[in-house]
Amino acid sequence: MSTGRDGRDGRSGGQQADRVGEALRGPLADLGLDVEAVEVTPAGKRRVLRVAVDRDGGVTLDDVADATRAVGSTLDDSDVMGEQPYTLEVTSRGVDRPLTEPRHWRRNTGRLVKVTQVDGSACSGRVVAHDEDPGGGVVLEVSGRSRRIAYAAVARALVQVEFNRPAPAAGTPDGPHDDPRDDPHDDELEDPHDAQEEDH
Repeated sequence: MSTGRDGRDGRSGGQQADRVGEALRGPLADLGLDVEAVEVTPAGKRRVLRVAVDRDGGVTLDDVADATRAVGSTLDDSDVMGEQPYTLEVTSRGVDRPLTEPRHWRRNTGRLVKVTQVDGSACSGRVVAHDEDPGGGVVLEVSGRSRRIAYAAVARALVQVEFNRPAPAAGTPDGPHDDPRDDPHDDELEDPHDAQEEDH
């Protein structure tokens, strides 16, 4: 989160981002979307509000457009952003964002992930199973063997970009039973094709 200051009343950008996130969770959940990140940063006399969203199966341009309208409408009807003008950017979640929730592991089943544990050790493996309970863990395939890591033991986990990724099995989140769209998780968060901006 940003540690910038809100020019109107001095609240930290991080605290304001938390308030914005709380205000947006309900309206975006109605669209089947999760709020993955909210950042408020100063930009001259304006501010930039960035909202990253995601859903099972990935986010399309239509999803981003719908989310932009919902976010704009919600904020226009509230005082959470104050009176200072801002630019709204709604984007899909990028692969550069750490996996911090069980849903992140679910949505990246079959992908190669680098995990750094709280004890400083690290490994890379493919996600083969996960628990939905935050108190559970994930199973990685590491060098042909299954390795279970508790979520509590994960200090940081990042999806690794693969240019020759193995074809997923049928029925997995990226398999042939799912939407054959290009996977938006392969795009960076700031990719202009996956973002929409509005001035407020």
